[in-house]
Amino acid sequence: MELNKLLKAIAVALPLMALGACSSTSESGTDATEGVGSSTSSSGSVTGGVETGSASQMLTPEEQQRQKEQELRREHVIYFDFDRSEVQPEFLEIIQAHGNYLVENPNVRVLIEGHADERGTPEYNIALGERRAKAVAKFLQSMGVLPGQMSIVSYGEEKPLDLSRTDDGFAKNRRAVLVY
Repeated sequence: MELNKLLKAIAVALPLMALGACSSTSESGTDATEGVGSSTSSSGSVTGGVETGSASQMLTPEEQQRQKEQELRREHVIYFDFDRSEVQPEFLEIIQAHGNYLVENPNVRVLIEGHADERGTPEYNIALGERRAKAVAKFLQSMGVLPGQMSIVSYGEEKPLDLSRTDDGFAKNRRAVLVY
């Protein structure tokens, strides 16, 4: 609570300090603000010296976190290493953002698709895709997402994103996708 009070006090004080910093002192007959936030016409005179507009509203830490999670939820793909089904650390924030959303919205359901690249047998890749989807579901469930909110399906190698047969292409195909 103290942090919120401090942030609100700062939010009130900042615009006042900015106004105080805008003085109209001049040096040797020229305006010290010339060229800063103003434009000069072809005759050399300053037109406007003050920019107008509204200051952006300061967000509370809770609003900032909500906004960050909203940005993270735009990403729906979790990538995996070759022949692995462990969630990599760089994707934890994305999954956490989806998990928080699902916990806050228990009526929302998500389908988690598991995918593999084409290396390996079709049967093996179906099983690998399932393990990848289950790894994401397990993480979400550990956050409090209800099992009834999640469904999983494995497509194995059947729905590749990239058909290039390069290392980069294979990497794009090793994934789990959250579909709302």
